[in-house]
Amino acid sequence: MSEPAVTVRWKDSAWRWLPVSLLLVLADQASKAWVEARYLLGEFTPVFFWLDITRLHNPGAAFSFLADAGGWQRHFLSVLAAGVSVGILVWMRQLHARRELLLSVALALVLSGAIGNLIDRLEHGYVVDFIHLHWQGAYFPAFNVADAAISVGAALLIVDAIRDLRRG
Repeated sequence: MSEPAVTVRWKDSAWRWLPVSLLLVLADQASKAWVEARYLLGEFTPVFFWLDITRLHNPGAAFSFLADAGGWQRHFLSVLAAGVSVGILVWMRQLHARRELLLSVALALVLSGAIGNLIDRLEHGYVVDFIHLHWQGAYFPAFNVADAAISVGAALLIVDAIRDLRRG
């Protein structure tokens, strides 16, 4: 017999982290707007010997996966991001924000990144990337604030899963 579902009060749920998600979406969109207003496509400014601000457009997924797929990926990735966002919101509503802190924060970060890049896809048909790391001629794919939030959130999800495995 399965255990009955536990109801988490709204104020105790992981939705408490939604303001963080909102702030990250706003920071993501503001930084992209700043880059779009000041840089032409492909234009860059060296910041450090290992970092450039570079305006690039990514019609694909992470690391330009599916970038040359012919256009269908825009709709697919938009629907995927919207579906993942709804799923995360449902999941967060069921989590207790304090007891499942790491998972709550991780999901809030992934949610903010998914929404930030979804806005770009809906508005432009591509995602604006501008943070370009490199070292001695080796270039990491450009990314943005939303991508960074997704990456940190995914890393925290892995840490949380490992902690759960060790506990149990």
